[in-house]
Amino acid sequence: MKRVLVLLAAVFWIGSPALPAATIRRATKQGAASSRDYVRVADWARTRGLQPRWLKREETLQLVNPSSRVTLTVDSQEAEINGVEVRLLFPAVYRDSQVYLSQLDLRTTLEPILSPAQSRGSSPIKTICIDPGHGGRDPGNHSGPNQEKKYTLLLAQELRAQLMKAGFKVFLTRTSDEFIELPDRPQIARRRNADLFVSLHFNSFPQPSARGAEVYCLTPAGAPSTNARGEGAGSGSSPGNRLNSKNMLLAYDLQQSLTRSLSVEDRGVHRARFAVLRDATMPAVLIEGGFMSHPSEGRKIFDAAYRREMARAITEGILHYKRQTEGVD
Repeated sequence: MKRVLVLLAAVFWIGSPALPAATIRRATKQGAASSRDYVRVADWARTRGLQPRWLKREETLQLVNPSSRVTLTVDSQEAEINGVEVRLLFPAVYRDSQVYLSQLDLRTTLEPILSPAQSRGSSPIKTICIDPGHGGRDPGNHSGPNQEKKYTLLLAQELRAQLMKAGFKVFLTRTSDEFIELPDRPQIARRRNADLFVSLHFNSFPQPSARGAEVYCLTPAGAPSTNARGEGAGSGSSPGNRLNSKNMLLAYDLQQSLTRSLSVEDRGVHRARFAVLRDATMPAVLIEGGFMSHPSEGRKIFDAAYRREMARAITEGILHYKRQTEGVD
């Protein structure tokens, strides 16, 4: 029976003492046992002034605070924060009448979203690098004659115009149908002193029913990725991991804005070690704006008016992130 944990948590919290961690050994699908540090959810909630109560014992736990709502699925990585899907690094665990979450998820998944005030004091966000995915000999996904590389560039051009209107300095990693190596893209952003890096893509899938938007940020060291395409060797630390909290907050703000503004299916915030995310030295995300292969969603992607709406949603997400990190929200 699917067991769901509902967590209503505060958006803002003031620092609290470190919580003791429990090492939980857990069987994997392959039958081997893995262990990692977990924290009891009731303890974590108490340090933040939240009152826990079971809605359905061993299945649904509620920590009450009117500010925010997070839903976790026990024995699953599925989660929801304020109505937005967010994929956990490790499943929530129920052991000995208690619910536990990994310390790594508390530190790099939940707290960056629930506690954006932690990011205050950052330098102002002025310059944004937009990366239109694919190009040149790399067409990306396609639907009939429509190639992903064309529509990522068109979206990037529209997004640049809207961000500039909002007061940002903006540049693109490519401005024409040219091929750029993946590691070179974040390097372009670094050389031009970008404060944010946003890579634009569109999905495709053999089953035409697949649809919706999703946003990726870099996987923390030692954790598995949601999507291992382009993973590279190992799961150690990359330059981009120095910004784990900001990466997550930016991805969340963009996913929230896309799904609410465009009314598209919410496929969630995910983690990956894509090359453009690994080597970024500024907060970085990769947006999959929808499925070219979906009959109706594909037609929207190919329509300039819809791309304007998508660019507006991305711009609003970036502006919200800017307000949070600069302490004006």
